[in-house]
Amino acid sequence: MQQRRWLTAAMAAGLWGAAMAAQAGTVTVLTSFPKELTTAYQKAFEAANPGIKIEILNKNTTAAVAYVRELPEGQRPDIMWASAPDAFEVLARNKLLTAAPETRNPAAPAKIGNYPLNDPQGLYYGQALAGYGIMWNTRYLKAHKLAAPKEWSDLTRPEYFGHIAISSPSRSGTTQLTVETILQGEGWDKGWRQLLSMMGNAAAVTDRSFAVPDGVNNGQYGIGIVIDFFGLAGKYSGFPVDFAYPAMTAVVPANIALIAGAKNADEARKFMAFTMSVQGQQLLFDPKISRLPILPYSQLKAPAGYPVPQEVAQRAKVQFDANLSESRYAVVISLFDQMVTFRLKELQVATR
Repeated sequence: MQQRRWLTAAMAAGLWGAAMAAQAGTVTVLTSFPKELTTAYQKAFEAANPGIKIEILNKNTTAAVAYVRELPEGQRPDIMWASAPDAFEVLARNKLLTAAPETRNPAAPAKIGNYPLNDPQGLYYGQALAGYGIMWNTRYLKAHKLAAPKEWSDLTRPEYFGHIAISSPSRSGTTQLTVETILQGEGWDKGWRQLLSMMGNAAAVTDRSFAVPDGVNNGQYGIGIVIDFFGLAGKYSGFPVDFAYPAMTAVVPANIALIAGAKNADEARKFMAFTMSVQGQQLLFDPKISRLPILPYSQLKAPAGYPVPQEVAQRAKVQFDANLSESRYAVVISLFDQMVTFRLKELQVATR
């Protein structure tokens, strides 16, 4: 009897140990992405990997970089996932990322246009693609008898006064990339002149990038300067909005990386690989997400008429330089805040 109880206890202990081994640690993902995207990936990954839990820690890109830099090794999140390539450059330069080459999907191209999909040092990887452009509310423009803008220069015209919204680049990594794209495409002096003319027509500079598409979707603003997935998500979710890529745009990767000192690195690598797999890439076509995938459409089921990133990149007149963007990041966002964000009312009065 005693031996049987011992065997039963041993078996129970063994099963408990096996269960604990299968119950892998929680993967903490630091991201600036909206909950519609993160929740979709969280649910799909956890369903395919029952022993692993995903914890989402949402911060804007600038705050996310500062957060990682402030924490000691062993207390940092496991994964960084965001749209701004220069943010990853900052983390890489500070030795805060770890290479994870096994997470890459070999079916993905090496470049999008002339832009490398992955970091040459292998410290971060393109998981989706993003361009920058203009979204508008079709009903709003019709009510105000306005034509749909297609180029950045259109937004300098007087008829658009008071109809434009943008978020602050110091609070939004995607807006910083949009501003930087215009500066690189037009040149420093002409780019700032154009930006100031555009911003003189602005109705608002919002604190978070999400506020711009939300405002355009509900008709609070007529026009929004946004990353493409905000405009496409509104369009494919049934809002009365449309989106256009100006000629002066760029298509660059939204990246994912393993943070140095990750507590659950093995599980984190599995999540990274999942986001770049066929299943993970197909999620990007969800109407609430509406991002451009890195995998060729021949491997995926894209909605009819969905933008093809390679075609957008071929038309784009900017070859985005992430190193240049990173080197003057603080200067650009400070200048924008000093000339636009903090003085919007003065700029509006002068423009009027």
